[in-house]
Amino acid sequence: MVKLIVSDMDGTLLNEKMQISTANASAIREAEKRGIPFVVATGRGYTEAKPLLEEVELNCPIITLNGAQVYDEHGTILKTAGIDKVTARKILTIIRENNLYCEITTGKGIFSDNRAKRIESVASLLFETNPDTTYKMAVVLAAARLEIMNIHYIDNYDKLIEDETIDVLKIIAFSQDGAKTLNPISAELNMIGDLAITSSFENNIEINHIEAQKGIAVRELADRMDIDLEDVMTFGDNINDLSMLEITGYSFAMENGAEEAKRVARYLTSSNSENGVAEGISLIFNDRLEEKLNVN
Repeated sequence: MVKLIVSDMDGTLLNEKMQISTANASAIREAEKRGIPFVVATGRGYTEAKPLLEEVELNCPIITLNGAQVYDEHGTILKTAGIDKVTARKILTIIRENNLYCEITTGKGIFSDNRAKRIESVASLLFETNPDTTYKMAVVLAAARLEIMNIHYIDNYDKLIEDETIDVLKIIAFSQDGAKTLNPISAELNMIGDLAITSSFENNIEINHIEAQKGIAVRELADRMDIDLEDVMTFGDNINDLSMLEITGYSFAMENGAEEAKRVARYLTSSNSENGVAEGISLIFNDRLEEKLNVN
């Protein structure tokens, strides 16, 4: 019996316009009316995720930055698992040696040293995941969506790392070459130790503290709510969702998801642009879960 629903955002809850559809929002509200709490688990920071929920008047706990921070529905921080400054410097050195663009998420928001690259990274995600969207339109959509997010632009990350009042929570690096460039870098970063290196899309790697994983955060929230993991429904589409898909009883992979997500999920649902989250939630209302069993 489903007692808690947890969903990723990008490629899952968000559609091709980086919005929560009316269908998805309505299904979530119906679940909440039936006494089933809803939680977001995202690689985004709080200031990136919260406005998208507010647009459709949803208020819920949010697991952010792959589990580096967890907030309750009132915006109170329940957990923080950051990257120490020595490790952060090592990560930045490797990224710079490979000439990659990166962003740093901290306790004081998200920092970028290149606005054009920031828009390009989001536009590439929209373009690659939505075949009906031209790259030019993807750039327009990316620029518009970024306007509502609290992004800080700075000239140099070194001063940020040196600031002892700022906690580094996640570093994300991008390459349009995808795995060809990013896989060797991931291997090098893993040698530093105590890091969780995942991905939310084929053009990035997301670097967190080893304890900052969605699966760990979902387990801790479920424990707090006295809910067994077998009674948790999760939705995800990519590598950074695996840790929660692997441990929950009602795990759903999106049709547009990575093969790794589809391999571990117990159920399959439609794509993010076809209201896959709403479809999955409706199955529990109608006792039709067996229709979406993963037979792989």
